[in-house]
Amino acid sequence: MNTYFITGISTEVGKTVASAIITEALKADYWKPVQAGELEYCDTKKVKQLISNNKSQFHDNAYALNTPMSPHAAADIDNVTIDAKTIHPPKTKNTLVIEGAGGILVPLNTTETILDLIQPNYKVIVVSRHYLGSINHTLLTVNVLQSKGFDVAIVFSGNEHKTTEAIIKTKTNAPVIGRIDEEPYFDKNVIKDYAEQFLNNKEAQAFFEIS
Repeated sequence: MNTYFITGISTEVGKTVASAIITEALKADYWKPVQAGELEYCDTKKVKQLISNNKSQFHDNAYALNTPMSPHAAADIDNVTIDAKTIHPPKTKNTLVIEGAGGILVPLNTTETILDLIQPNYKVIVVSRHYLGSINHTLLTVNVLQSKGFDVAIVFSGNEHKTTEAIIKTKTNAPVIGRIDEEPYFDKNVIKDYAEQFLNNKEAQAFFEIS
């Protein structure tokens, strides 16, 4: 079973849309270990509504917190303590897509971060969205992951910015497995179109080990 962990360089960079595209492309299962806020319309429900295939399964959060804040702070409000050692991936024979919360150093508690949820055998996909400072945030994120020995790929989100993307590619040497443009909306058809684009990307084929 291959497992892909999707993280971002910040919040609101397009992780959930990227997760939906990759889940659809691979007909994978989807799991978000920690959800903070928006429980009535959480990311799991959003991804489920965007998927067309009948194979993907959607697994329950390990922690579902009420407040849209950093997980450690949301957990404190709910009077619970997140313990990364108690968070175990769901049992499945299918490929698994895991969506993180925020970036890799977002705290789960006083000692653990999202990075502690990424197991050594996972491949990691970093969603990078262009804004002032995004080059620094992308390079820092990818550098930390690569220094830990993870196989890392990048998805660019938002309008293309050639000079930004070129320097990120040069500095990280990480494969770019797809890009997600600004769209007026995302529905099942749009997600399916992007899934096909990703599958036709040679760097994505190599990263996902698709022959």
